[in-house]
Amino acid sequence: MKNLIATTAMAICLALPAAAESYQPDPNAKSGGNIVITYKDDVATLDPAIGYDWQNWSMIKSLFDGLMDYVPGTTDLRPGLAESYTISDDGMVFTFQLRAGVKFHNGREMTAEDVVYSLNRVTNPKTQSPGAGFFWSIKGYDAVASGDAETLEGVTAIDPSTVQIELSRPDATFLHVMALNFASVVPQEAVEAAGDDFGKKPVGTGAFSLGDWTIGQSLVFAKNQDYWRDGIPYLDQITFEVGQEPIVALLRLQNGEVDVPGDGIPPAKFQEVMADPAQADRVVEGGQLHTGYITLNTQMPPFDNAVVRRAVNMAINKERIIQIINGRAVPATQPLPPSMPGYTDGYAGYAFDPEAAKAMLADAGFADGFETELYVMNTDPNPRIAQAIQQDLASIGITAGIKSLAQANVIAAGGEADQAPMIWSGGMAWIADFPDAANFYGPILGCSGAVQGGWNWSWYCNEALDAKSTEADAIVDPDRADERLAMWSEIYMEIMEDAPWVPVFNEQRYTMKSARMGGADALYVDPVSIPVNYDYVFVTD
Repeated sequence: MKNLIATTAMAICLALPAAAESYQPDPNAKSGGNIVITYKDDVATLDPAIGYDWQNWSMIKSLFDGLMDYVPGTTDLRPGLAESYTISDDGMVFTFQLRAGVKFHNGREMTAEDVVYSLNRVTNPKTQSPGAGFFWSIKGYDAVASGDAETLEGVTAIDPSTVQIELSRPDATFLHVMALNFASVVPQEAVEAAGDDFGKKPVGTGAFSLGDWTIGQSLVFAKNQDYWRDGIPYLDQITFEVGQEPIVALLRLQNGEVDVPGDGIPPAKFQEVMADPAQADRVVEGGQLHTGYITLNTQMPPFDNAVVRRAVNMAINKERIIQIINGRAVPATQPLPPSMPGYTDGYAGYAFDPEAAKAMLADAGFADGFETELYVMNTDPNPRIAQAIQQDLASIGITAGIKSLAQANVIAAGGEADQAPMIWSGGMAWIADFPDAANFYGPILGCSGAVQGGWNWSWYCNEALDAKSTEADAIVDPDRADERLAMWSEIYMEIMEDAPWVPVFNEQRYTMKSARMGGADALYVDPVSIPVNYDYVFVTD
């Protein structure tokens, strides 16, 4: 066991916004009651190291906790199982002081050794966690990932209530990583007892515990009476009914049998619901950390010409595309969505101006246009969106053939440098794993993602911006947070000048709830507890 490194450290009050510490639950909230949530599909797993889809994400958040958390309904970090933390001046050492008396659902008190075990487990290749790569900055990660080590060198239990994590380089996103589901703390004895079935027999420290799971029918969550946060959860029980078609779930909501249809409002019923004032009054709308975009392969002519790429940006009628999805989005002007820290307010992006686009193409040597291909996932409404894009391109002389393929085939094509000139990202568009500007860069716009099998389908690699992104993420001093975000804004503005994408829309989330449901609207479109923050909602009857 290492000794605690003696450093001058920054206090938590400097690291988090004031709202994180001053958040007060709804004073009108009532305790008690049960609610019913429906989903079409069954839940694959409730193991926080494995679960990685929008359906189980908020369920896992209610069963487990990590060292860090978010203020309900926001993207503001706040302490979780860590009561406080300090960061060394060089940004390399994080020391977390754990809350006293926190218990797992099995009744055992959580200790620092549980944190160490959980981080070692999620990064161990044997666990096959899709989130292991998020922990790359922890010292010793590479050795664990390669199988050369069993444990992370940088993670140490100093004493039962203190955990120290040393990084291999400064990483301003690290606290967000500690708030991911993948960083949830689990008890070793429960994991080992359940073996491969831990995802069906989860044990955490969360606001709810799993009471019953009938595969293919329902899951029942029960209130954790010993939960460490005072006063929550409000609900006694949540029943998740699976195998429910969205249309049927909506009818049951209208009949008072369902409280939240987890799959949202069926597209075929959206206009009907919004046209009925009584139903529309129960609809909650919120932004997502999402951007839908067209990639332009910068390694394939003529998209290796930035002027051509800018012309394509000016040719796309985003408003018309948004109408195809019933207006459930706002036009995108840049890679980051409006709700993401680092978004550049006031930036209008490329104007929709086909005539100017034609002139730009002529200046680039393509007065007669050219032929290309647009790849698209073959599930509705994506082929219809591709047709709209095709028509817009035709208006400036570009003939784009549509290749409508299964999702896996589109992804495979995007991962080859010379196969897909253009890709509409719909159905595969980026939703941030955590609310930080860096998460929209590395995998999909940075040089590290421009590799075979990667997700940077524009194959855009600007080494100067990569260096600037590294510089930005080395700023861990909370007093310089605005400086860091300003750097990220500059990075994305330079990307827009290079135009490897056409940002098209930022999709909005629409959730419907029964008349008996209480709590702030933001809890029903929580940006990090997708789709609902179950810990803080309540019933009014």
